[in-house]
Amino acid sequence: MLRSPSRPDRFTLPLAIRAVSVSLSSFPDRTHLARSIHCIGFQLGFSGDAHFCNALVGTYAKSGRFGYARQVFDEMCCPARDVVSWTSMMSGYVRAGSSVGCFRLFREMKLAGVEPNSVTLAVVLSACGAGRDGCGGRQLHCLAIKGGFESDELVGNSILTVFSKAGDLAVVERFFSSFERRSAVSWNVLMSGYLSRGELGELVHCFDEMRAESIPTQETLTLVISASAKCGDLLQGRKVHGFALKTAQSDKVLEASLLDFYAKCGELASAVLLFEQVRAENCIVWNVMMWGFIQNGRFAEAVGLYTRMHESGHEPDIDTLRGLTLAYTQLGSLRLAKQVHGYLTRRSTLGDGCGRERLETSILNMYAKCGSIVSAQRCFEQMVGKDVIAWSSMVECYAIHGLGLEALETFYRMEEEGIKPNSITFLSLLSACSHSGLVTEGVEVFDTMSRKYGIKPELNHYTCMVDLLGRVGELHEALNVINNMNVKPDARIWGALLSSCRVHSDATLAKYAAQELFELEPDNVGYHVILRNIQVSISTRDAAANSASEVRSEGDCFKKEPGWSCIEGKGRIHMFVSGDRSHPQIVKLYRVLACLCTIIQEEMIEEAQMDTRLFF
Repeated sequence: MLRSPSRPDRFTLPLAIRAVSVSLSSFPDRTHLARSIHCIGFQLGFSGDAHFCNALVGTYAKSGRFGYARQVFDEMCCPARDVVSWTSMMSGYVRAGSSVGCFRLFREMKLAGVEPNSVTLAVVLSACGAGRDGCGGRQLHCLAIKGGFESDELVGNSILTVFSKAGDLAVVERFFSSFERRSAVSWNVLMSGYLSRGELGELVHCFDEMRAESIPTQETLTLVISASAKCGDLLQGRKVHGFALKTAQSDKVLEASLLDFYAKCGELASAVLLFEQVRAENCIVWNVMMWGFIQNGRFAEAVGLYTRMHESGHEPDIDTLRGLTLAYTQLGSLRLAKQVHGYLTRRSTLGDGCGRERLETSILNMYAKCGSIVSAQRCFEQMVGKDVIAWSSMVECYAIHGLGLEALETFYRMEEEGIKPNSITFLSLLSACSHSGLVTEGVEVFDTMSRKYGIKPELNHYTCMVDLLGRVGELHEALNVINNMNVKPDARIWGALLSSCRVHSDATLAKYAAQELFELEPDNVGYHVILRNIQVSISTRDAAANSASEVRSEGDCFKKEPGWSCIEGKGRIHMFVSGDRSHPQIVKLYRVLACLCTIIQEEMIEEAQMDTRLFF
């Protein structure tokens, strides 16, 4: 058209701009086309045309070019700004996450004498919803009534959403019941409120009522599936899945929700079957399936799934890498986990600030649990934003390796940085003091937790204190801690006392602790064995014989789950169970065991070289 004698008019260019706006969802790099049309419009003298400028503001705001949108809006003369101009600009503020900017512009619009329409109110209400501002929602509700917009479906659903996000479910129910016509969106907002409050029974009841009035949408089915996953209702979830198949409703969000539902209900076979049937066009479905394996302890399968994902050409995101790091950590695969760290280091723009910090913390935990404390220290020091989770993880790292003084030093640094510790921080700190024999420091930390920070001790904190005192022989002090607890002691805390009695040969207190344990966990054979060993160690043979007789009399009632170990060699993970000879190459495996020490030594050298490349 530009090459022909015809020239675009004030209606042609806005149409072209809106075409660009529609294509941005699929092709976000097409913003330059809007800039080109912008320049052409100015050359043709449309800079003061409201229709043209409104289209520009809306497109720039949608594409994230908020500065361009504001520039066009500010250059429009005041009479040219109509309600569409103001609404488009306010929508841009909401997209940019600036609810305050939206409210300020709304007040300016009112002062300029421009009356809002239903779309304007819906935009401002969405800003209230983003900030969970129930008070602002009530004021806008009154404004909607005065303006005659209360019966408008868009405004009504927006008001519902504000109160739902603000947690005022009673108001949502009253307002919803006043609707003459309830659309699927209205029902979805109500059910979303029930889901956020954990009222899953009400949500299912609401779903049944909705089916009598209107057809559930994919968003509706996703909400019910999420509720079923949350409460582990396998039957209800299967019903919804069947309804989705019957009505041919499916999208990637619903498919991902179904995968998550089956995984959380422990139905991994169904999850895998569904995964193989859907088209995983992006990493979301892959991530859900990977986390399903991880949640069910199937770490090797999670790693295998990532390999398939990589081979299919999908780039991992932050959630993928976090799951992969956790799987490698549980498998003890330090070498492979370091590849994740290397990938993150090379991709400096991957993920937002919060997501990247969580992944870096996961990598720190991986180094700590795999025994590479030097790498954990370097990772921690290179983190740009250290929140309380990162600091607590570093304290836990030192606690795992028995470095109590280093844990205390990290805690003091944390306080100097103005980071407020939480209960997990103190749990790791008490554990570090316990493993290092720092009794005085541990008692001081326990006192600081409640006195300075107002954190109420939990069972885990008391268990650490009992273990701390018991390790140095202060058994009766440990018993006093148990007797003065504000919660009922469990088997872990009595087990800690019993273990200390074994170390310090206190048969009387051991018998008392054991009796408490026998009442709490009568099927645990380990406590009988510990008590017998204590009695043997101080020559109470008759009592030991009686305890052994009790264990034998239980026969097969006492069963212990076998443990398993992993060894990584040449990039592969080998899993072993004690006494298991079912492997078809068991003879070769025992031969390989003789060579593993050599392989491990070689890999330690490689890891040291990788550390040098990674951090320097």
